[in-house]
Amino acid sequence: MSKTALITGATAGFGAATARLFVRHGWKVVATGRRRDRLDELVRELGEENLFPAVFDIRDENAMKEALSSLPSEFSEIDLLINNAGLALGTKPAPDIQLDDWRIMIDTNVTALAVITQHLLPKLIERQGMIINLSSVAAHWPYPGGNCYGGTKAFVRQFSYGLRCDLHGTGVRVTSIEPGLCESEFTLVRTKGDQKAYDETYKGAKALQPEDIAETLFWVASQPAHINMNSIELMPVSQTWNPFRIYRG
Repeated sequence: MSKTALITGATAGFGAATARLFVRHGWKVVATGRRRDRLDELVRELGEENLFPAVFDIRDENAMKEALSSLPSEFSEIDLLINNAGLALGTKPAPDIQLDDWRIMIDTNVTALAVITQHLLPKLIERQGMIINLSSVAAHWPYPGGNCYGGTKAFVRQFSYGLRCDLHGTGVRVTSIEPGLCESEFTLVRTKGDQKAYDETYKGAKALQPEDIAETLFWVASQPAHINMNSIELMPVSQTWNPFRIYRG
């Protein structure tokens, strides 16, 4: 019998690439996102028997619960939750940010992720399933302008570890995936559509691609049931850590 994965933020980037790969390997996928047109494109591409579009804003708890409570029976038995929905907004230092950008990042990357996870825990425990949370190297390694975003991803990593402890003995596996530089719409969102900034970010960098992240997620999901990957941090070879900075006043 095929298994079912629920992938949040599946309208682009990591989420869309992951939906394609899992369907190709025989999984059913519940793909969530705000943009119905993008999800409808995935349905046309992958087939309505393989992918079900659940259209809602991940920050809207009522809409999330309504959508997931009305899943067709063939998509309702969730074996894997991939918490991919998330974003970064802005690159300015903390004194200069727009506070609403911080609120949106916290609401999306922290609150919404925690809420949908808790909502699905009974089903995941029943099916001895798996949770894969998308964190970031920013959970470990601070950088200028990473302020709130890095904080939200540190939460995702530590939340994953906490879930592992709370789910001890249930058979549910939990993994934190922590990518470095990866080329996707992420940077366009972060810079609010600045194509020049996008181009400069990835120029010559040989960045990770969404398909690389999808392959990593599928590998984790394909491990035997007695193996848990606690966390995986991955970067392109071109990326390393910034040296420590010293201000000399």
